[in-house]
Amino acid sequence: MTTPAAKTFASQGDLVEKKETFAELADGVFALTAEGDPNSGVVIGDDSVLVIDARATPVMAEELVTRIRAVTDKPIRHVLLTHYHAVRVLGTAGFEERVNVIASDATRDMIVERGAQDMASEIQRFPRLFRARDSISGLTWPTVTFRGEMTLWLGSREVRLIHAGRGHTCGDTVAWLPKEKILFAGDLVEYGATPYCGDAHFRDWPQTLDRLEALGPRTLVPGRGEALVTPDQIAAGLGQTRAFLRDTFAIVEEGVKAGQDLKAIYAEAQRRLRPTYGHWVIFEHCLPFDVSRAYDEARGLDHPRIWTAARDVEMWQALEG
Repeated sequence: MTTPAAKTFASQGDLVEKKETFAELADGVFALTAEGDPNSGVVIGDDSVLVIDARATPVMAEELVTRIRAVTDKPIRHVLLTHYHAVRVLGTAGFEERVNVIASDATRDMIVERGAQDMASEIQRFPRLFRARDSISGLTWPTVTFRGEMTLWLGSREVRLIHAGRGHTCGDTVAWLPKEKILFAGDLVEYGATPYCGDAHFRDWPQTLDRLEALGPRTLVPGRGEALVTPDQIAAGLGQTRAFLRDTFAIVEEGVKAGQDLKAIYAEAQRRLRPTYGHWVIFEHCLPFDVSRAYDEARGLDHPRIWTAARDVEMWQALEG
């Protein structure tokens, strides 16, 4: 009997470029989506432009600038970081006009604590997403931080920036346009893509989703996946994300209570989750990290351990090698 070949580490084998779509959701409000790759948002106000999530490298950010320049010549003055992960923040230098780089205070704290380790970890895991990585000059630092909520006025256009609660990370921020009822949810919500939970708070995340749902969005841009523009799509995005979190944590918590080790729990999680979620984008990449974090949380570790490039490989070899 032959031994099955080990899986390619994380997403190192994902080399196929995705088709990008730059779609207008309302007058002057756009979403850049890419078939399950990380999304970005653009909000054009009376006097300036807000970009939501800066992309992974300055060169990739400059490509977004080209798209923005096709629809407006207003200066790009604001960049919102929905959370600290490298794939969302390292492109900031590509928006040369920017004045404000905005994040929650908790996101800045995470950059201080683990930004350098996260950068090395993410580039190793998913090199395709860091196109022209040599253009990255270093960590991205917010110039404006807030606690709880702040309002950004782009002339007469109101954008509320809300730290809705712990979930994908402890610092997740959403951008809410109350007049248009458009929500840019960052990685708190995914659609057809597996939530990455390596730095998550499983017990808190469903309640954070409840707060987003209570806003009553008519359009929701998830962190990955297409923009959700109907009530059924929005309900599916929120509901499927919530279901994955609860299903994953319930399996892991059950295993911990039974005294099982991480490898046994991971095997059980694969068996039970794959039939429902295995077709989602980056399922094979995320699940080892998700189960590892759930295992820690179920055993009482509230603050996620830092992922380093070395810890990534050690975990992968232990669970998938």
